[in-house]
Amino acid sequence: MKSIAVYCGASNGAKPIYADAARLLARALVDHNIALVYGGGKVGLMGVIADEVLRLGGEATGVIPRALVEREVGHAGLTRLFVVKDMHERKAMMADLSEGFIAMPGGFGTLEELFEMVTWAQLGIHAKPIGLLNTEGFYDGLVAFARHQRDEGFVRPAHAEMMHIDADAEALVRRLLGVGASL
Repeated sequence: MKSIAVYCGASNGAKPIYADAARLLARALVDHNIALVYGGGKVGLMGVIADEVLRLGGEATGVIPRALVEREVGHAGLTRLFVVKDMHERKAMMADLSEGFIAMPGGFGTLEELFEMVTWAQLGIHAKPIGLLNTEGFYDGLVAFARHQRDEGFVRPAHAEMMHIDADAEALVRRLLGVGASL
């Protein structure tokens, strides 16, 4: 696996542990020679993970819509920065550039990007591994709700297992590497 798209907040969140987790994920990516693909901002967890990947000598590619360059303050120091027309183009390009996906803690945008990749996998549009970095139990409610959807017959059991969940960044990256090798 050469690249992973990471979806995360344009905010640091309420707890310092979220930024710590972003740095640990950056370390895991660089240690496995995996390039970061992300939303292209220099603020929040997006900026934390990109800065750490670059500091550690890794590659960071950002994809940011033109309208968000100013609002999210596009990161000028990346390996590559693509400025695209809109969010649809952003998500498609990030998916094309990536061999796997990880969602860190974030807001509605993070969830929307995660769910689009899960839906695309469910529909057979891609067969790339998807992970949730469940820092401090951030995604426990989402995981429980996904189980509820499965139990109520709205999500097939095989689709419910598409998201690989771990609180440890290194363990999650290793899991995705193992899944990606079997696809």
